[in-house]
Amino acid sequence: MNKELIIRSSSSVVDFALLKDGRLIELHKEEDGNKFNVGDIYIANIRKTVSGLNAAFVNVGYEKDAFLHYHDLGPKLPTLLSYIKRVSTGKLKDYSLKNFPFEKDIDKNGKITDVLKQKQSVLVQIAKEPISTKGPRISSELSIAGRYIVLVPFSDRISISQKIESKEEKARLKRLVQSIRPKGFGVIVRTVAKGVKVAELDKDLQNLVDKWATMSKKIQGAHHPSKVLGEMNRASSILRDIFNDSFTGITVDDETLYYQIKEYLSEIAPKKESIVKLYKNNTPIFEKFGIERQIKTSFGKTVSMSKGAYLVIEHTEALHVVDVNSGNRSNKAKSQEDTALEVNMIAASEMARQLSLRDMGGIIVVDFIDMNNADNRRKLFNHLKDEMKEDRAKHKILPPSKFGLIQITRQRVRPEMNIKTREEDPNGSKGEIEAPIVMVQKMEGKLDKILKNGNNKVTLHAHPFVAAFLTKGFPSIRSKWFLEHKKWVKVMPRDAYTYLEYRFTDKNGKEIKI
Repeated sequence: MNKELIIRSSSSVVDFALLKDGRLIELHKEEDGNKFNVGDIYIANIRKTVSGLNAAFVNVGYEKDAFLHYHDLGPKLPTLLSYIKRVSTGKLKDYSLKNFPFEKDIDKNGKITDVLKQKQSVLVQIAKEPISTKGPRISSELSIAGRYIVLVPFSDRISISQKIESKEEKARLKRLVQSIRPKGFGVIVRTVAKGVKVAELDKDLQNLVDKWATMSKKIQGAHHPSKVLGEMNRASSILRDIFNDSFTGITVDDETLYYQIKEYLSEIAPKKESIVKLYKNNTPIFEKFGIERQIKTSFGKTVSMSKGAYLVIEHTEALHVVDVNSGNRSNKAKSQEDTALEVNMIAASEMARQLSLRDMGGIIVVDFIDMNNADNRRKLFNHLKDEMKEDRAKHKILPPSKFGLIQITRQRVRPEMNIKTREEDPNGSKGEIEAPIVMVQKMEGKLDKILKNGNNKVTLHAHPFVAAFLTKGFPSIRSKWFLEHKKWVKVMPRDAYTYLEYRFTDKNGKEIKI
């Protein structure tokens, strides 16, 4: 398995495309104007408490107040408030917490009005970015993420990632962290720490403790609200969270970003520094790696899959609904049940990719093709779980219902990636059409079926612009068809056709209908 990160930079936006064996599986965007990233820590004031919601609204500088629920306060809230007060007044200069007295924990079923007051100063962390009409969701249970560990102030717990399955490795990591953990801080060990030596863990830990100290210095005299600790830039945070030994290349088209990434990689994985490449070709980087084509065909309401199957993805206010369709396909010598299983397995793999690619969150309901065999339903369920193992967002998958529906809940911490793929109709109507690349993909799907049905002499009739697109250049799209099918397709330009009109005919000139 090869993993590549392709980074495209413009004056105000940086796009990150993660490819797995050449296939687009994640797409991220960093914009200059985005001030509220997950992980950012703010010093802010409580604007008001609402006992009916058991929550507080906090002014963090966004147009709408951030939402802080009682359950997101964390049990150590009194200790945090005490720390803020002593640091703000200048009474505390030692930020190490080794001698800082801990207050009694708050009642887990208590009331917000018992612990917070209007205009009170509090440190809060962005847990969910502003989405749609809602302000940020925040927490006062702070944590600072590093490469291998997450530092949790005012705690003494050591937690190991559940994705590390080996009991021996869990025991080893716990033993190492216990030996280096500073007093007053809890530690969560991340999955990537598996097999890592104590020196690297200690270096990561000290870096996080330094971040805590730097943040604490900013609290005294800080304007309310203001950011006191920012999440690292998106390039570094993506590498921190997803980088591993399977990465074979990181290609970036901006020189400044290139050196930033090389510097960061030299810290976390010096042996992999050489995989970072600066792209200098005249062809746009996303065109060169086939990403633009994949974006056009992967976003939008309809998503094509192999063997003629496709997904229809609808987004409502409350949930996402996905319909699995087998398409107009013939499947000789197989029963309807086998056909359904085959299409469903393909759809499950694509569904896992779509969730990650679009960063879909909330409730997702997938209507798979009905299967009567219980073993087949179990096979589908297990396959979907396996495909989603690498998904970093917290998620839960329920077994298929009697109606063939599978329900998924997936953590949503930032707005969904939504890319417009439809374009203005070139034929003069005021409507919109699918992107031309999607039309070519559908054309190829029909051609595949026609040639497999034994038609040897096939002619494609299309608008002159489309005909030129298919035949010009080397290798042309038509020559690729020949290499794939070992059959030559004649392309006939037709002036009478509209831009998106095309037909296939046989050797007798009769239209071949699929």
